[in-house]
Amino acid sequence: MDSRGAPPSWWRLELVCPPELEESLLWKLPILGIRRVALQHRPEAPEQRRLLAWLPACDWPEIQRSELAATLAPLAEPFGLPFPELQWHHQEEEDWNLSWKQHWQADPVGERLLVLPAWLEPPEEHADRLVIRMDPGSAFGTGSHPTTRLCLEALEQMAAGRGGSLAGLRVADLGCGTGVLGLAALRLGAASVAAVDTDAVAVRATAENACLNGLDGPLQVALGSLEVLEELLEARPADLLLCNILAPVLEAFAPGFTRVLAPGGEGLLSGLLVAQAPRLEGALAAAGWTAALAAREERWGLMTLRATADVA
Repeated sequence: MDSRGAPPSWWRLELVCPPELEESLLWKLPILGIRRVALQHRPEAPEQRRLLAWLPACDWPEIQRSELAATLAPLAEPFGLPFPELQWHHQEEEDWNLSWKQHWQADPVGERLLVLPAWLEPPEEHADRLVIRMDPGSAFGTGSHPTTRLCLEALEQMAAGRGGSLAGLRVADLGCGTGVLGLAALRLGAASVAAVDTDAVAVRATAENACLNGLDGPLQVALGSLEVLEELLEARPADLLLCNILAPVLEAFAPGFTRVLAPGGEGLLSGLLVAQAPRLEGALAAAGWTAALAAREERWGLMTLRATADVA
């Protein structure tokens, strides 16, 4: 109830979401206290997205809504894009939760994976896929963003190159978000996943999603960064490192990857723009790694990382 005893109501915010802005928006909105967020897209046209968010009407009067547009607009500047128009729709309490869920649907990725909202059953046409159940409401990384899809597809291709399975691999997930990458690795046969994130909401989401999938045994998650990941691995570096993090952060982490990735191991680095790949490749080479741009979708890229015995 609000201060007048009336049932609460909501603003539903909608905007066209270019792929270039998706990651920035999903990072920025929770910082501004906006955590009820969904991305609407059709699996057959993942580049056509709308972002939806639900905000308590009592907390977001007109002046705050106007200020939100001004706060978000600079996110488009690095990409040379105009910021999309914000559209506001009033919504009553009983409607918002149902409408939030209606914008999510089963999302096939690659040839074998299916990212599935927790409240849905697998569609019959995807019954043979490996299901990753997700609660998409609490943190970034449910499979729709190009950087996440690139990682999921690369994991599937890696499994195919190993006879169809990641069996025996110990996986480290740095910046796990909702845990979708680690869960996909487990579905593809990995032995274990150690995951960390600096956002407590992401850590909780990963733990909850692991339980949803019955994978809370082989997946460990904790709040922190490289140092905590090293502790989870118990000083035994992983065979595979997953990082879906922005390029400047990947560059900063490069010297420390040796603490979490074993010699002879491999990394999948996403979160970078294709234009950022040469600088990042140089930074990784300077730290002793062999890296190369291996895949791209729109302006986003995925880089492979290989460790050698003489990495410092």
